[in-house]
Amino acid sequence: VCLFLMAANVLEEDSMEQDIESPVTIHQPKLPKQAREDLPKHINKECAKRKIQRYVRKDGKCNVHHGNVRETYRYLTDIFTTLVDLKWRFNLLIFVMVYTVTWLFFGMIWWLIAYMRGDMDHIGDSTWTPCVSNLNGFVSAFLFSIETETTIGYGYRVITDKCPEGIILLLVQSVLGSIVNAFMVGCMFVKISQPKKRAETLVFSTNAVISMRDGKLCLMFRVGDLRNSHIVEASIRAKLIKSKQTKEGEFIPLNQTDINVGYYTGDDRLFLVSPLIISHEINQQSPFWEISKAQLPKEELEIVVILEGMVEATGMTCQARSSYITSEILWGYRFTPVLTLEDGFYEVDYNSFHETYETNTPVYSAKELAEMASRAELPLTWSVSSKLDQHAELETEEEEKNQEDQNERNGDVANLENESKV
Repeated sequence: VCLFLMAANVLEEDSMEQDIESPVTIHQPKLPKQAREDLPKHINKECAKRKIQRYVRKDGKCNVHHGNVRETYRYLTDIFTTLVDLKWRFNLLIFVMVYTVTWLFFGMIWWLIAYMRGDMDHIGDSTWTPCVSNLNGFVSAFLFSIETETTIGYGYRVITDKCPEGIILLLVQSVLGSIVNAFMVGCMFVKISQPKKRAETLVFSTNAVISMRDGKLCLMFRVGDLRNSHIVEASIRAKLIKSKQTKEGEFIPLNQTDINVGYYTGDDRLFLVSPLIISHEINQQSPFWEISKAQLPKEELEIVVILEGMVEATGMTCQARSSYITSEILWGYRFTPVLTLEDGFYEVDYNSFHETYETNTPVYSAKELAEMASRAELPLTWSVSSKLDQHAELETEEEEKNQEDQNERNGDVANLENESKV
């Protein structure tokens, strides 16, 4: 027991000395994978870099899933848009199923009419007039249903004038078949002609950059169009996605703030013939006003850029989206030029579209740069005012000295006159 107490005291003294001097680093033992996974969350945050969850992915798709939607009937009220928004495999499946079900349904009715009239019992009887000629079973009724709805008309199976119920069914199937054809073919046509694929040829630079432009700190990214057909009335917008807490303590997750990319000057209206660099001036109204190079990696923010316009070939509105997180914003870089003048035309080199090069850029925030510029101007004004004051003082001193000299001269002249009188 005494030895155990002595050992404990020695260990305690050693730990106290380590706490006081703190030059010794205590290495934690290597843990197995399961034990490392079971570590507390705050240790995991310190050991691993926190991953930023995107709001909009690089390909433009929104990373938001809608859950617990109880009012699902609202999707059925706009069944056309619901079908258009479905994936191609489900859309094709519904397309085939609708036609197959309608053909089977009306084929069953044609077979029932023939069965109830007794046409099945008089097959081959030349004296019997059936509802549909050459209909001898369910398969032939199904084929006749397909021929009626698709208006193929092979001429082998024909409805007769001795079957009023068949005539009524023929009218009903023709009308319903036209409605089904218009609905399904229209849905497929709209899905094929959607301008989503047009957005695939609108490209955004992989990274955004921050550098000086015309003496001002600016955030820039590049956009381009790979097709020769242009986007008419193209416009660009940018949003800052960042969580926010109000002064009242309300927490707003994924708050959206507009980033001015030339709305007031008209620079957001693009003539997108060649790749363009979109610039955002970081001023007092900018959300990046107080962010410096050292602070930028610590920020959890995302910039969503939206390019939209009208497709010249179809006249439909197209929208392309992309996003930039903090790790994709390069401080102190510029984009490599991609436009060169050839013999009679301009050539765009898309191999250099995403390339950047480093440039001399201050590491301070725009606010700090403005404060330093104001401080640099203050001593200049002070020196000018002090020089003016010194110049005024010298002038007054010279005037006083001249006055004294004049008085002395006047006094000497008076003395000489008195002497001459004497």
